[in-house]
Amino acid sequence: MTHRTNDTRSVDPSLDEPSQDNRTTWGLVVGASLISTGLAAYEIVPASVTPIIRDSLNIGPTIAGLLVGIMFGTAVVTSLPAGAVLDRTDSRTAMAVAVLTLLVAGSWGWIAGRQGDYRSVIASRALGGVAYVVVWNAGIDLVSRAVSAANQATAVGIFTASGPIGFALGQGLGPLIAEQFGWPAIFLAFTGVVLVGLVVFWPASRGLGRSRGEAPSVSEFGAVLRNRNVWLVGLLGFLGYALYLFVNSWGSSYLTEELGLSLAVSGLLVAVFPAVGVVSRVSSGLLSDRVFGGRRQPLVLGSFCVAAPLVLAFTRFRSLPLLVALLLLAGFAVQLTLGLSFTYVREVVDPRVAATAVAFQTSIGLAGAFLAPIAGGVVVDLAGFDTAFTLAGGLALCGIAIAWRAPEPANV
Repeated sequence: MTHRTNDTRSVDPSLDEPSQDNRTTWGLVVGASLISTGLAAYEIVPASVTPIIRDSLNIGPTIAGLLVGIMFGTAVVTSLPAGAVLDRTDSRTAMAVAVLTLLVAGSWGWIAGRQGDYRSVIASRALGGVAYVVVWNAGIDLVSRAVSAANQATAVGIFTASGPIGFALGQGLGPLIAEQFGWPAIFLAFTGVVLVGLVVFWPASRGLGRSRGEAPSVSEFGAVLRNRNVWLVGLLGFLGYALYLFVNSWGSSYLTEELGLSLAVSGLLVAVFPAVGVVSRVSSGLLSDRVFGGRRQPLVLGSFCVAAPLVLAFTRFRSLPLLVALLLLAGFAVQLTLGLSFTYVREVVDPRVAATAVAFQTSIGLAGAFLAPIAGGVVVDLAGFDTAFTLAGGLALCGIAIAWRAPEPANV
């Protein structure tokens, strides 16, 4: 049985007119993507100035990794509850509340950073993690319900491209912001993007916030957690996010500490790794929908097959043009999976629990994102960058094995 049908129970009837449908859909996608872009930049930006923060707060690499990892750790814990709530409430209102939460978290982090209060900075980042997971889950839910089934992977791919855009902004602009205004300013710098996104999103999403169907039962919620196919897709997300965050968190430090590049140059170079995801995440949906006729498994398998040797070889070269090429290719490959997995997981469950399935995918995927910067810091501290990148390449090899067994939604 296939679940790859559009969930018409939640489509606003006012969208029947083509012109209004087109205008509303694009406004919703653009607005939600801007909100997510600002959050993604806020999320990754400490990684771009890790050496400065370590010196300022007198902390080691493992503790410094927590500045990025804590947001993902919070998301792991809160994603499933958020998904269950979104299946029962108004996703549109939830997005607005999340934006206000980010403003509080960013202001709190800025004040705490200026005071040198590491614990308070971490607490503010945890609050930001709650805002992030609500925006991510609600955004995917709303974008998926605003388009036809034939275009869901493409639309969700466009929305998820906000992640790499935000990461590139954070990696590239973080050192410049820290130099001009002090490193605590990085926590406030991208809230303006989020506010602009809310202004665009709010009118365009009118009528799409609340599902018109009955809320899923507890047994239907439990069925998501017992679904083998959901777990397989989730593991692919776990490994993909672990690779993605490891390189984002420690790539800049490697270029600075091992190759002697300045922090600003290292940040700009590593920014190409997430930035290429703009192309990768959008093209993943287009390739799957148009070239592979809606098939998902070939792309995720190819994603890990390409990423594994590139990550394994990264520290074996010292040529900057070659390293940039490796970052571009690896970033493109890894993010094929990240762009597609959220559509993928919706299609292996009943549409009534689609938001819960997306929340599960977010939770298990971000578990990898949470662990990677911290575990990477431990390995770098104990054994160096060569060993750390070798272990990361091993994760990609595991991804090949799991992707080989991944289900095809049309056959579920």
